[in-house]
Amino acid sequence: MLFADIKGLDNVKQQLINSVSSDHVAHAQLFMGKPGSPNLPMALAFANYLNCENPSETDACGECPSCYKNQRFIHPDMHFVYPVSATKNITGKDVISSSYLKEWRSFLTSSPFGGLDNWSAQYGGEDKQVNISKEESRQIIKNLSLKAFEGKYKVMIIWLPEYMNAAAANGILKILEEPPEKTIFLLVSNDTERLLTTILSRTQIVTIPKFSDESIQQMLEKSHGIQTEQAHQLAHLADGDYNLAVKLLNNIEDDSHQLFTDWMRDCFRKDFSELVIKSDQFHSMNKVAQRSLFLYALNMFREAIIYNAAPDLKRVSGVVSSFIENFSKVMDSAKVESISKLINDAHYHLERNASPKIIFLDLSLQIARIIK
Repeated sequence: MLFADIKGLDNVKQQLINSVSSDHVAHAQLFMGKPGSPNLPMALAFANYLNCENPSETDACGECPSCYKNQRFIHPDMHFVYPVSATKNITGKDVISSSYLKEWRSFLTSSPFGGLDNWSAQYGGEDKQVNISKEESRQIIKNLSLKAFEGKYKVMIIWLPEYMNAAAANGILKILEEPPEKTIFLLVSNDTERLLTTILSRTQIVTIPKFSDESIQQMLEKSHGIQTEQAHQLAHLADGDYNLAVKLLNNIEDDSHQLFTDWMRDCFRKDFSELVIKSDQFHSMNKVAQRSLFLYALNMFREAIIYNAAPDLKRVSGVVSSFIENFSKVMDSAKVESISKLINDAHYHLERNASPKIIFLDLSLQIARIIK
């Protein structure tokens, strides 16, 4: 991963590059960003830059032996820890990052902007709860006990440290505060509120914003070859989350926008028989599709309230625009606020493995009560 692979965020890139050129690289850094921010790609690009043999003032060279290995995630001085769960073939004490290294490299290669859902699907987690176990802290200490093999720095990237159990987090406190010479910790978090204060106090925070709409639009056009108008629409709906933009692209191609509009019409008509059928349909969807539908719904409600307040600011087009124009006639800020809270609550319970069928049906009945 190079800085050039990450559109925009030039201020963050320059901050990181300046720390290297001035030889003031903090030994423990926390790349903090909301879900959907490119904090993992930024950490990968920074790790690459740290050990590049011919870095420029703006990026790693991408051609030296170190860059070659880093871009394939096989550099011997690059170490990874990430949340995992047991699978059919891996259980017990073997449920640690090193057991999934092949899948992790494939994930970073195919979905560098992906989230936990993409990673779980990559290694076959089957919606099980993930964590970073105490055994991982022992592996971290073991991996960092030796000097760097080839590069100037040993780099330990811990992705989503908020999934560390207390024993694992406490197990790395000493080495995090006083790591071996030329060792850099890069913690990549989407929820710092779940981190121990003792972890936070030992790290230098680097805030990674989400992408701008323009950056997502450019990436969609370049990587997926879609037209500017559709890329512009998806970028706005994704709200800075490139991974969500790709999911929405797939959903639109699968006509799930029609699923959302039909759902809202059934709620408006209070067609309870159809809502029961739709709850079965929702239950049969995989968890990624279920989450995407909720996120899409939140974006649609946001568009409806924007259309009511300032139609000229509407940034959707085509069939979506026509739907929003009609949908906004039955919505107001109070309704949107109430329904958005219900959807967020439903998303929360879905994440904690409550029954999707019950969640969806209960949500639908409450929306039907509010919407008309």
